[in-house]
Amino acid sequence: MRTRTIPKTGTSVPVIGLGTWQTFDVGNTKVEREPLAEVLRGFFAAGGRVIDSSPMYGRAESVAGELVAAGKHDAFFATKVWTRGLEAGKAQIAESMRRLRSARLDLLQIHNLLDWETHLPVLRALREQGKVRHLGITHYALGSFGEMERILRSEQVDSVQLPYSLGVRAAEARLLPVAAETGTAVLVMRPFEEGELFARVKGKPVPAWATERGFESWAQLFLAFILAHPAVTCVLPATSKPHHLAQNVRAGSGPELDPDLRRKLLAAVKG
Repeated sequence: MRTRTIPKTGTSVPVIGLGTWQTFDVGNTKVEREPLAEVLRGFFAAGGRVIDSSPMYGRAESVAGELVAAGKHDAFFATKVWTRGLEAGKAQIAESMRRLRSARLDLLQIHNLLDWETHLPVLRALREQGKVRHLGITHYALGSFGEMERILRSEQVDSVQLPYSLGVRAAEARLLPVAAETGTAVLVMRPFEEGELFARVKGKPVPAWATERGFESWAQLFLAFILAHPAVTCVLPATSKPHHLAQNVRAGSGPELDPDLRRKLLAAVKG
C-alpha cells in the first residue's frame, strides 16, 4: 500500500486506514467478533496500519484493542478525547489507552473540538512525556471549518480529521489548502457519505474507462477520488465486511485518478 507523510514529524502512514464507528461497537460473541478479526487480518495483510476510534463509539475502542492484540498486529492507533473538563479529559485518555491496550497513542485527537482549549495543553504534555506521538483535531460539521482553519494557523497541531468525499467537497475551498500550507496531515472521515454515494450509483456498472484502467469497484473509485487531492494523508472507511475491506484497500495500491479521470468520475456519478 502507498504511504504518505505526516509533515510535522516525517512519520509515514498507509493511505487507507480503518474507521471503527458503529462497525466495531459489538458484543463478545464469536458471531460478532470473527468478521471483524477477518477484516483486521485483511487490512494488515494489505499494508494498512491506521485504526481510528473514539470513546464516543461505544465498545469500539475495547473491541479494536482486543482484536489487534489477539492478532499481534502492528497498529497505528488514533483515538480521541470527547468530554468537558481537565480531569475528565485526563481520565478518559487513560481509559482509552487501557481499552486499546497501548501505553502510547500514535495520534490523539480532540473530537469535534469539544473543550479543545482545555485539552490541547494536556495533549502537548502527553507528547512531551512520550505517551502520545501526534495530536490533532476533528469535526464532522462543515460549519466548523472556519474554527478548524483558525486552529491550524495558530496552534500547530499535527493533523486534522474532516469530512470529504466526491459529493461533499467543501473542504477543497479553504481547509485542505490551509492544511497543506501549515504542514498539517489530513485524515478523511465519511468517504462514502454513510452510503449515500453508493445509493447514487445503484444499478450502474463501473464505467468502462475505469475498468480499462484497473478500477474494480465504485468503492475503489470513491476512495481514489479523495486520494487524488495532494493534501489528503489517509482516508478512514469503516466496514465490518471482509469483501468491502478488500475493495477499500485496493484503492491504496491500485491505479490512481489523474485530473481528467477525476472529472470523468464526477460526471459519471452526477449522470
